[in-house]
Amino acid sequence: MAATVLSAERRRSVIGACIFGCSGLELTKAEAAFFSEAKPLGFILFRRNIDAPDQVRALVAALKACVPHEPLILIDQEGGRVRRLRPPHWPHYPPASRFRDIGNDPAEARDLARLGARLMAHDLHDLGINVDCAPVLDVPQPGAHDIIGDRAYGVTAEEVAVMGRAACEGLLAGGVLPVIKHIPGHGRAGADSHTDLPVVDTALEDLIKIDFYPFKVNADTPLAMTAHVLYTAIDPKNPATTSKACIRLIRDEIGFDGLIMCDDLSMNALSGSLAKRARKSLKAGCDVLLHCNGDLDQMREIAAETPALKGAAKRRAEAALRRLPRAPEPLDVATARERFDAALKRASTSELRPDPTEGHHPG
Repeated sequence: MAATVLSAERRRSVIGACIFGCSGLELTKAEAAFFSEAKPLGFILFRRNIDAPDQVRALVAALKACVPHEPLILIDQEGGRVRRLRPPHWPHYPPASRFRDIGNDPAEARDLARLGARLMAHDLHDLGINVDCAPVLDVPQPGAHDIIGDRAYGVTAEEVAVMGRAACEGLLAGGVLPVIKHIPGHGRAGADSHTDLPVVDTALEDLIKIDFYPFKVNADTPLAMTAHVLYTAIDPKNPATTSKACIRLIRDEIGFDGLIMCDDLSMNALSGSLAKRARKSLKAGCDVLLHCNGDLDQMREIAAETPALKGAAKRRAEAALRRLPRAPEPLDVATARERFDAALKRASTSELRPDPTEGHHPG
């Protein structure tokens, strides 16, 4: 394998503005050597990386040993279809939409959403994972692709905003950073961005009123993931991830000043080489690049385009890490789990559909 070509600046850098995956249940020597050179801000885990608790802890420890800083360790643990940690080693969690059913009223639904997220955070923190790529703050619209579907907390912007905030609070209380996604909104997309580029022709005033609203309400959260969606009212040529106009809107209209990571660069909604996608995402204003499938050659290509984490991006990353508490809030896990499971039993159980994001994509 060819060595990674990094600039002199990157070789001196402590942290690279990137997050990478790995290929299996343990690191290969080649992966460890690459990560030690590239020094990514963080790593993301998938089902291919998950077997049993002790194995995950060992993998997390090996990833952390590759870099001289405390890395972000990400996973997608939404519940429902999108959950990397599953029974029998980890508890079952319902899809976000189910909380409307298991709560007796909106207040209890919010409380249960927070409790579910708090319990998830307990599971993650126990493994050394400090970032959950959740909650989904997209507002599904009639006729949209079901890639979001039951992953959404409601069908109105207000429901999604309030329930999503409860989930963020639960994760943070458990020592895990939430990632609000898919900013500025994936709920209208008529295609799955894992396979195609969705194009949304909705007027800007409607996007602001509905799609952007949950993100605006939660704009004080530390991390966000972009949508690979093209909004013609904002930028007729580029999806949000590679659009200066969209990133500017996220900063100015939505008011989000946290760390923006792109959704997975290898998703088919984006076009061009991985190097080109990386350059365009950074030029548009994304703070950090995300690549998930664990392909070492692809990661090398992206690393060659990745700058040092500096300036505003570094400030945002440091601010996010400061949001992690020294220790999670106290929780009687057994009692909390009993209460949560009792609420789940009140609702009918439907068969889960396959996870649409598993393989090598996070979003």
